Amino acid sequence: MKIGFIGLGIMGKPMAKNLLKAGYELVVLDINKEAVKELKALGAESTETAAELAGRVKAIITMLPNSPQVKEVVLGKNGLIEGTTDGSVLIDMSSIAPLASREIAEALSAKGVEMLDAPVSGGEPKAIEGTIAVMVGGKKEVFDANYELMMAMAGSVVYVGEIGAGNIAKLCNQVVVALNIAAVSEALVLAQKAGVSPDLVYQAIRGGLAGSTVMDAKAPMMMDSNYDPGFRIDLHIKDMNNVLETSRNVGAPLPLASQVMEIMQAIKQDGCGVEDHSSIVKFYEKIANIEVTR
Repeated sequence: MKIGFIGLGIMGKPMAKNLLKAGYELVVLDINKEAVKELKALGAESTETAAELAGRVKAIITMLPNSPQVKEVVLGKNGLIEGTTDGSVLIDMSSIAPLASREIAEALSAKGVEMLDAPVSGGEPKAIEGTIAVMVGGKKEVFDANYELMMAMAGSVVYVGEIGAGNIAKLCNQVVVALNIAAVSEALVLAQKAGVSPDLVYQAIRGGLAGSTVMDAKAPMMMDSNYDPGFRIDLHIKDMNNVLETSRNVGAPLPLASQVMEIMQAIKQDGCGVEDHSSIVKFYEKIANIEVTR
């Protein structure tokens, strides 16, 4: 089966590679020509426009930064909508605003094209492993028909409702992740300031109720001052903008999410926007005048 794949960034490139490993044929497109070249060396084909790509496949995956980029690729000049045919499906695995997903799906529906919004969680390590979590919105029958395709890149693929529901689930995920990273940061800074080894505190509490996937992924990075991006602060700020916009639209006050957003904005101003979101700890280190170490 030949699949179109647009967006070969930190997440998209390993996801595309996992599709090739699973035996799918790929037609890829990205503004990063080196990434395209790397996928072609593994057997993928390439194309110059989204419209051309859409004319060569029946299933298309997009993995792009935000709503404007997805809209441009799908609905813009030489976009997917110009090349798609009746019976095609778009699986948008980007993390975008739920209302944008619904707007794009409506436009595609007029051409007989189905859409799933299927954002992912897990960061670069899980994208490489093929164990990302995928949360999917759209028609259940379309989800069922494309489940195996999505599972070729994932550890879990869960249907959560109609179009837009996938991105609502992702926003909920990003709230939990952001608050968890902030909580881990506060705890490690407290341990350091109190003269107790943050690493030993981490080892002591990780097996109890405080333990989490986020703690296991981010605490070691904080203690090693390793902020190589698995998921950049800039991207988490983008997601939190969508979180807070959606929360206002539906009338769900999110005071803690709002506060973590301000922390992220503060460290972005300190030049940390391109770093991993574990660099949230730098905010706490700065105000406590101490550095977390092992």
